[in-house]
Amino acid sequence: MAYNKIVYGGKTLIDLTADTIEPAKILMGYTAHDRSGAPITGSCTFDSDTSDATAKEGEILFGKTAYINGEKVIGTMPNRGSVNYDITTKAGVYTIPLGFSDGTGKVKISEDEQAKIIAQNIKQGIVILGVTGSLRPASDIKAQVKTVTPSLDQNVVVTADPTYDYLSQVTVNKVPYKEEENAAGGITVTIG
Repeated sequence: MAYNKIVYGGKTLIDLTADTIEPAKILMGYTAHDRSGAPITGSCTFDSDTSDATAKEGEILFGKTAYINGEKVIGTMPNRGSVNYDITTKAGVYTIPLGFSDGTGKVKISEDEQAKIIAQNIKQGIVILGVTGSLRPASDIKAQVKTVTPSLDQNVVVTADPTYDYLSQVTVNKVPYKEEENAAGGITVTIG
C-alpha cells in the first residue's frame, strides 16, 4: 500500500490526494506519484513546444507525419524521386514540378541535339555551349571545276584537289569513239 498523505504533529507534510498528474501528462520515461501515492511512469511523447512551427502539410513529404502547433499532420508533398528531362529545342524550358526530388535526376540537352552541336556546324569564331565553330564563311570557301575522262579498265574517283573545299562542277568527257576502214575491207571501231 502506498502513502499519499503524511501528517506529523498536526501539520500536513505531504498531501497527494488532490493531485491530477497522470502518465499521459508526464514525459515518457520520467517517474512521479499519482494521487494514491503509487509510482507512475510518464508516457507523453511531446518533448518540445511546437507552437512556433511554420511548416504546412504541403511542405512535408507525402505520408510522413509531424506535429505542428501541437497537432499531428500528415504530409501531402509529392515524392518525385528521380526527375529527368531532355531539352530538344533552343527555347526548350523544363518547369520543375512541385514536390521532393531525390537529387539523382538530370535535365539536359537531348543526345540527338547534342550530336548536332559540333564545330563543323557552327560558324568559325562562334562558341555555342562550349563548342567553337570551324565552319568558314562562304567567301573563304573555294570550289573547283574539273574535267575527267572515264577509264575502260578502272573506276574513276573524282575529288577536289587539296587546295579546294569542294567540287562545284565535274565534266565527264565522252568516251573516245573512232571508226576507220581497215585493210580487210571492213571498219575498225576503236572505243577509248
